[in-house]
Order: sequence, then structure tokens, then C-alpha cells
Amino acid sequence: MGQHQDAPGMGELLKDSPKNWGKWGDDDEVGALNYLGTDEVLRGTRYVKSGEVFTLQVPMGHPHGDPVFPGREGTKRVNVLDESSWDEGREGAPDFAGGLHYADDKAEIFLQGSSQYDALGHVWYDDQIWNGYDARTTVGGNKKASVQPIAERGVVGRGVLIDIARYRGKKWLDKGETFTHLDLQEAAKTQGVGIEKRDILLIRTGFMTYFYSVSGEEFYDNFVEPGLTYSPELVEWFNEMEIPNLVTDTIANEVTKDPVSGVMLPLHCALMRNLGIVLTEICDMDKLADACAADGRWDFLYTAAPLNIVEGTGAPVNPVVLR
Repeated sequence: MGQHQDAPGMGELLKDSPKNWGKWGDDDEVGALNYLGTDEVLRGTRYVKSGEVFTLQVPMGHPHGDPVFPGREGTKRVNVLDESSWDEGREGAPDFAGGLHYADDKAEIFLQGSSQYDALGHVWYDDQIWNGYDARTTVGGNKKASVQPIAERGVVGRGVLIDIARYRGKKWLDKGETFTHLDLQEAAKTQGVGIEKRDILLIRTGFMTYFYSVSGEEFYDNFVEPGLTYSPELVEWFNEMEIPNLVTDTIANEVTKDPVSGVMLPLHCALMRNLGIVLTEICDMDKLADACAADGRWDFLYTAAPLNIVEGTGAPVNPVVLR
């Protein structure tokens, strides 16, 4: 998955790409989430009709394995205390008055090893992260544009789900299968829903279903996820629509390697680094999509807050959708 021999540099590819740097001030660290003011929160509440609640996080520490980008590992959880800790001959279990026993555990996790929010300072090129901050501010931890400001702010607004897999009549998209903003609009029309300005945009490809349906060897063989593919027109559409947050059921939110330029993850740079659009990855949308398809309502109140990690490049999240 390395750099294609003939691929342009990211700066060259995106030299004319729009930027929102400075739009919300020189100290901004939450980018396009600024679009989600009180009016947008209240707009989102109008789409709660039936009181159904859906959570979107995939399991952490699943026996099948956890869907992670190559090079990362799934959650490793171990018990520190359980009933066996009080077995005869074992030491270290606390002796509380009254005889209370309890279980305790700990986990080693990649902060981006589950459903998660990227910090705006997670990716960059040409020595600058979101809002023009120096990339050296990432050394030892993100001093700027970490996940913490997103966690402290929270994300609430009207969400709209575009089910590309269902639109194309598939359980899941193929590896490397692409779609554009025009495809999103056509799928939305078929679903009978409009994508409106400042919507939190959820896209289902079925790729999490695929992950849990096959072996890890098959899933990661020739690893190229399906997803949105870069074009200047797509970037401009996202900018004009003032999309604050892109949420998908893939690990990288875009086709892993752009099939035209050969560049890896250009939308991370064009949308997140340049426009401040917050990316949310590895979400399970299957039950939500089934409910939406059953009654034809594809819009809802979306709420989320990643874990509050100081200087974190990202953090796990369990988004809650109310419809």
C-alpha cells in the first residue's frame, strides 16, 4: 500500500483544493463542527419520530478480531481481578469488610482501533496540520487539534444515512469499489431523502458486515477498501454543503488508494486537514439501515462524543442515533 511510483505528492494533487483555515479563528481545533450550532441541534431533534435508539460502535475485543487499519492491533483485554482471585492460596485480592468481591480488568487499545473519531491533527502533508498549525506540534502527542476539543464539544445534529450497498443491490461493496458525491445524491433520491446543508453524513458500504462474515486473511488480502474517491468536484461539494462530520462503516472513510492518482488517502487531507471536516470510522450501521429501509425514514438525530483523551490523535466512540 505504499506510495505509487508515479503518484504525485499530496501538495501537488491538492494545490488548488479549498481550505477553511482561519475561518473560525486562528486557534480553532474543531473545524467544520462549528457549523453545528444550536439551530442545527434543534433541527436534528425534529427528526426524532418513533423514539428508537441505535448505537453504532463495533465491539472491542471481539473473538473474531477487531477491524483495524493494517499495522494496528485489536483490543487486548485482560482480567486483573475476578472470583478466582480469592481462591485458596492466591494472593493480592483485597479483603474488604463485609466480604465484597469484584471484578476488574484493563485493556491495551489503539485509540483508532474501534469505531472512532479522528482528531483534526491526525493526518497532514507539507509540514502543516489543520488550520495551519506546525506538524511538529504532533511530536509526543497532539498539542494542537487533538481529539480532546471534539470530545469536550460533542457532536449533535441532523444525520442522514446513505446506504450505497443497498442502492447497488449488494450485501457489501467490493474491495476498491468507488462512488462519488453524485452517487450519494442519486442514492438519496432513490431512498426518498434529501442531503441538506450541515447534515452529518453517514454512508453504509456493508464493509463491516463483510469483515465479520469472512476470515481476517480474506478481509486483509489485497487490502483496498471501498469508498468515496477524490475529485476536485467532490471536495467542493462537501465544502459547499458545509458537511461537519463524515461517518462511515469502513476503516478509512475513503477508497484506500485513489485509483486515478495512486495517492493514499487524499480525502483525509482534502476534507479533514484542509476543510476541517471531522471523520468518524468503523461504525456498524446495519441495524439502523434496516430500520430506515423498513419505514422509509433515513434522517434522524445523530449524537456522539469520543473519549476525552488529552493530546489524542483519535478516540473510540459509541455514537447514539435517535429516530
